[in-house]
Amino acid sequence: MARYRMLISYDGTDFCGWQRQGEHKNSPKLPSIQETLEKAVGQILNHPLDISASGRTDAGVHAVGQVIHFETERKIPQDLCWALRSKLPPSISPKALWLAPDEFHATLSAVNKTYRYWIYNQPRASALFHRYSWWIRTPLDLSRMNRSAEQLLGTQDFASFRNVGTPTKTTIRRIDRAVWTETKPGILKFEVTGSGFMKQMVRNLVGTMTELEIRGKNPEKMSEIIALKDRSEAGPAAPAQGLFLMKVRYPKALDNKCRQL
Repeated sequence: MARYRMLISYDGTDFCGWQRQGEHKNSPKLPSIQETLEKAVGQILNHPLDISASGRTDAGVHAVGQVIHFETERKIPQDLCWALRSKLPPSISPKALWLAPDEFHATLSAVNKTYRYWIYNQPRASALFHRYSWWIRTPLDLSRMNRSAEQLLGTQDFASFRNVGTPTKTTIRRIDRAVWTETKPGILKFEVTGSGFMKQMVRNLVGTMTELEIRGKNPEKMSEIIALKDRSEAGPAAPAQGLFLMKVRYPKALDNKCRQL
């Protein structure tokens, strides 16, 4: 049994999220990315299989650098990424494949992740960017929003940004970088790197920082919201379509044991 590591990207618009969903009366009508990939790889290898990812992106969230792994005893085609193109919708793209050691695990081995969120900050909406950004008409001051972002750095209890009813072993997370920039006039980018993120945590952070700015609140209030450890004190979640999983990092020693095919 060999273990394989794969880098994929996807447009999450037409999916119910990463995680495979069970069949029940409230099952989502849209497919999951996980089941779509499992079906495609399974067809090529001619056997069912389970695929694990670095994390479960929500419905409508995109990925540039999602990492997955799976195991099989079958011989892998010479270029599996190319072979999968005929089995997958164009919104899912396999980018690279490695033979990985047994100790590699897409979820458990990850050291940190980088997410990016886009805001289209113009008086009029964009027909071209609406699937990949959050349109906000009110002008946003990035210097003030960066003051809010600075409050996120370090190891802290982010219970205020955990979705109600979402179980998790701990709400303590480490954030190493959190920065707002304007890449072009009216095109705002928030990039955050951390040890891990709870369900919708990045969207909750973006929604809270944006709400503080729009309401003219002191950016330092973010520290107060964190200290309260109360989800009701934070702002609403930003829309899913502006969020991208950009990169997942693993220990260098483990990367070196992965052989690209």
